[in-house]
Amino acid sequence: MTTTVRVPEERSARVPAEQRGPGRDRDSVRLLVSCGTEVSHHAFVELPRRLRAGDLLIVNTSPTLAAAVDGRIGHARVVVHFSTRGDDGRWAVELRDPDGRGTTRARAGGPAGTEVRLAGDVRLVLEEPLTPYGSRLWWGRVSDPDVLGLLRRHGRPIRYSYTQRDQPLSVYQTVFALPSADGSGSAEMPSAARPFTARLVAELVSRGVQFAPITLHTGVASAEAHEPPYPERYEVPEASARLINAARAGGGRILAVGTTAVRAVESAVDAGGVVRARKGWTDLVVTPERGVRVVDGLLTGLHEPEASHLLMLEAIAGRAAVERSYGEALSGLYLWHEFGDVHLILPEEDPHTERCSSNCR
Repeated sequence: MTTTVRVPEERSARVPAEQRGPGRDRDSVRLLVSCGTEVSHHAFVELPRRLRAGDLLIVNTSPTLAAAVDGRIGHARVVVHFSTRGDDGRWAVELRDPDGRGTTRARAGGPAGTEVRLAGDVRLVLEEPLTPYGSRLWWGRVSDPDVLGLLRRHGRPIRYSYTQRDQPLSVYQTVFALPSADGSGSAEMPSAARPFTARLVAELVSRGVQFAPITLHTGVASAEAHEPPYPERYEVPEASARLINAARAGGGRILAVGTTAVRAVESAVDAGGVVRARKGWTDLVVTPERGVRVVDGLLTGLHEPEASHLLMLEAIAGRAAVERSYGEALSGLYLWHEFGDVHLILPEEDPHTERCSSNCR
């Protein structure tokens, strides 16, 4: 849904919900619910009443890394965003310029051979662009193979200019985040799950909603660049594949929490529509032409009008529904970005042939 509509700067969520006033928690955000072109407005804490027993939520367990590290090219200061670790030990990285306000601005990548000096006398050498279509992200080789240790010692969470101040890494971890065996994680938070609290998860479970964990380590998706996602590492465990298939067979709705969850599970479905245990790299881009084979609905943040993620929303809900819901979000003064409000897309008709208006109210 590329459009000339712009999201006003004041609609950016500058701090997490729990920092906007006393008595607030992560779940103190708003929830836009859409079923087809029917739209209604709620608080996120009402989510359990929008779902029902037998529904299944696919959640991403990837933890967020402290992926931003200061460096120098000659005498010039730069910030390196470590995005994705390749199978050959190299890292996909994005170089950024400090903007003097504690955040960064876009910088042209390359050229090949560029050396960046990092803390502890570590060197990063750029080797080649990640893709032939752009030069923002480059494959680079680091002199110390323990890059995850470097991030733990010297890194901080990636922060963009619409946010007000630096935040501790804990602010960027979701309630579903689990340490991975090798220390890997996401360069940017799988933010659709951020509003969930342990209390809310317990309420959902008590109402018969199930959870299927998957992992997709998301890379850097720079705020200035609305590019299609590039290959990312994912895993759909056997137990989760069985849960999803059983829920579908029982008439439950399969709802992904975040576009990363959609990308992972839709990469693990076979030609017959059965989800299989799989892991590896996925380069899947979900578009209206490709469609979705597993997911019935989606809980997601609000995306910029040019963002490639909106093609995924159109694949799930249809263009008219996405345009209607985003019009409502703009007129309703919803907040955008990782600390902002969220959007629940439900199927227009549920498996019991009820009209979706019964779930939107």
